Amino acid sequence: MPQRSLKFRKTQRLTRESEFRQVRQRGRIARGNLFTLGLLQNESAAPVRAGIITSRKLGRAVVRNRVRRRLREIIRRHQYEVAAGTWMVIIARPSAARVSYQRLEEEWLRLAKRASILSA
Repeated sequence: MPQRSLKFRKTQRLTRESEFRQVRQRGRIARGNLFTLGLLQNESAAPVRAGIITSRKLGRAVVRNRVRRRLREIIRRHQYEVAAGTWMVIIARPSAARVSYQRLEEEWLRLAKRASILSA
């Protein structure tokens, strides 16, 4: 069985404003205590793509970057469990800056299950 790459390359990230806008306008939203998860299911079998928004309400740059790194790691670890062709935008809330990695991961899994994007 070939081993899957666990890298989360830049091609798997939503980077353009138009992509974020597309998820916001045509997708659906799952709201949680720590972040909001915007989802858009594309028909293609393309890999999962994700974008993360952290505003200054979270704190200074160090705090925002820490939250971003943690969320990116969660997506990286669970990328093969998410249905192919899914675009997601995660908008972090200020409470996300004060919790542990495990708590962020639990919240992400809970929202992903509620949104029915997990394939396994």
